[in-house]
Amino acid sequence: MIRFENVTKRFPDGTEALKDVSLVMPAHQLTVIIGPSGCGKTTLMKMINKLEKPSNGKIYIDEQPITDLDEVQLRRSIGYVIQRIGLFPHMTIADNASLVPKLLGWPKEKKDARIRELLELTGLSPDTYMERYPLELSGGQQQRVGVVRALAGDPNIVLMDEPFSALDPISREQLQDELRNLQQTIHKTIVFVTHDMDEALKIADTIIVMKEGQVEQVGTPQQLIDEPANEFVRNFIGIERIRQKRAFGDKKLKEFIHLFDTEWQGEAQTIPADSTINEAFHQLEKNPSHRLAVTAGDRVIGYASGRDLLKAALLKEEEVAQ
Repeated sequence: MIRFENVTKRFPDGTEALKDVSLVMPAHQLTVIIGPSGCGKTTLMKMINKLEKPSNGKIYIDEQPITDLDEVQLRRSIGYVIQRIGLFPHMTIADNASLVPKLLGWPKEKKDARIRELLELTGLSPDTYMERYPLELSGGQQQRVGVVRALAGDPNIVLMDEPFSALDPISREQLQDELRNLQQTIHKTIVFVTHDMDEALKIADTIIVMKEGQVEQVGTPQQLIDEPANEFVRNFIGIERIRQKRAFGDKKLKEFIHLFDTEWQGEAQTIPADSTINEAFHQLEKNPSHRLAVTAGDRVIGYASGRDLLKAALLKEEEVAQ
């Protein structure tokens, strides 16, 4: 868990990038920080690994003040993915990805096994890519390597600063999906900065909405859509998204079976396929970490997560018809 307690960041020219911010980023969840340019979201994230230091207030990781932690050791224990990736062009993918394990003194066998495992998890064949160089890869493939490098030292926390914003829309959407799938396997505490509300709604467990150095609202994607804290949040999310959600909340689950997983192995509560999306949301609120087993008679025909329900609620009418 990462906790900010009355944190203010004041630059030498007097600009206050953060103003008395107090919040909690839950452990093992993907927290997205979002807001307009200049709102303080990147400054907030950079404070976690001491790239920026607060003028006032305290920051805790698992209830330990980070002021007590050595900067170098702290940064080696936190993965970091940036927009421009920053791979070294003269080094192979394996060498780029294993920088932190080398600094941590891992033996070669352990390093190689870790990189191979992570390349597989991110959809890159180790036999094909380990000995290639960054310029031989597409932008999306390079960004996957950036994620592998951030995870290579097995950090508990991973910071991601607009990592997909420079990619084309198709690559970006693929990597968003892969990040969600990856998180279900690795269960890291991920802090993800973006300016794209569609991206935030798609990937986040928790969203922090910021404006002018202050936190306007913290909540799940569904909470922000159902109960925006104020007019700024309502407008930033987009009135149209809220209208779409409410308009389609009475649609039956059976209309969206194509969106749901058919092979879920975890815990699930049953719900009839004739139930509405709103009814499903209300049932899932009791156990948001579970999924709903959508049933037709005695047969389970799909498993729906909260994110699946949100995606269904946001579909346009012509997309539902397909």
